[in-house]
Amino acid sequence: MENLNSPKTSSSSSGLFDELPKERCWGGREFYNWEGFWYRSDFLSAAISTRSYFKARDDDVILASSVKTGTTWLKALIPSIMHRKQDHNNDDNDSDPLIKNHPNSLVPSFELQIFRENPKADLSGMPSPRLFRTHMPYMMLPDSVKESGCRIVYITREPKDVFVSLWHFITANTRPEQGLCTLDEAFENYCEGIHGFGPFHDHVLSYWKESLKRPEKILFLKYEELKRDPKCQVQKLASFLGRPFVDEEEIDKIIWRCSFERLKNLEVNRNGTDPNAGFSYKSYFRKGSVGDWKNFLSEEMKERLDNITQMKLEGSGLNL
Repeated sequence: MENLNSPKTSSSSSGLFDELPKERCWGGREFYNWEGFWYRSDFLSAAISTRSYFKARDDDVILASSVKTGTTWLKALIPSIMHRKQDHNNDDNDSDPLIKNHPNSLVPSFELQIFRENPKADLSGMPSPRLFRTHMPYMMLPDSVKESGCRIVYITREPKDVFVSLWHFITANTRPEQGLCTLDEAFENYCEGIHGFGPFHDHVLSYWKESLKRPEKILFLKYEELKRDPKCQVQKLASFLGRPFVDEEEIDKIIWRCSFERLKNLEVNRNGTDPNAGFSYKSYFRKGSVGDWKNFLSEEMKERLDNITQMKLEGSGLNL
């Protein structure tokens, strides 16, 4: 078998993936299992490249998450906190990168963008502090990330809402020539852990357990808590990033700038397609609500997923 530690861009038919478990689901999409997690072939190649070639700096900030857990909100919050101006007389539009940039472009992705475009990308010329994001599980991260002083912000969400959001996102980005995936089919795949960067629960636990050991390294956030008390959670985030707020006005301004309602209605997020992942910009902003799963899942579905969550998280101290 070809050495899977040799990163390179590969098609699904190349020898790199010949011996990996493969599943075709979510409307005919192919996923490959690598070290217990499922990836699209191009994202897996990029993840392997990231692990081999990325060299972390102590002042790097990495946003990590499973898919559809509220990541887009953090893609707006983190750069807004890190690069905010202290001069309150500055015009908001002049100092607000969210006006002209989709949040994706402010926090580039290792596996969806950087190392997918260039498997041996050299990021040494990027000015500090560098901001990155990833959907890779903790164990897949480069050693330099784990061993350096760089900080990781992890966000997760109630798993039933994650599933519904993921299904809508995939459906919204399915081209006519691709196969549609019904809710029932998608739910079966999700419960089996077969989806991009899944299984969901294993992904969450990989960061949760490490955050308990190293709270100074990993800030573990829950989407529901961010929705319920944004001021408290954003204060916590800013302090973790080493950019604490000095007054209430600063906090309120950041929360407003990064609010779901404002971001959804900005022109830059209403049109166009992400050039790296191929997803429409507007599909990143559907509802952003808590408990939307009640509009789509049957009682049987709820009970099944709740049972999986209880079994997976038992003894971990984590409640979702």
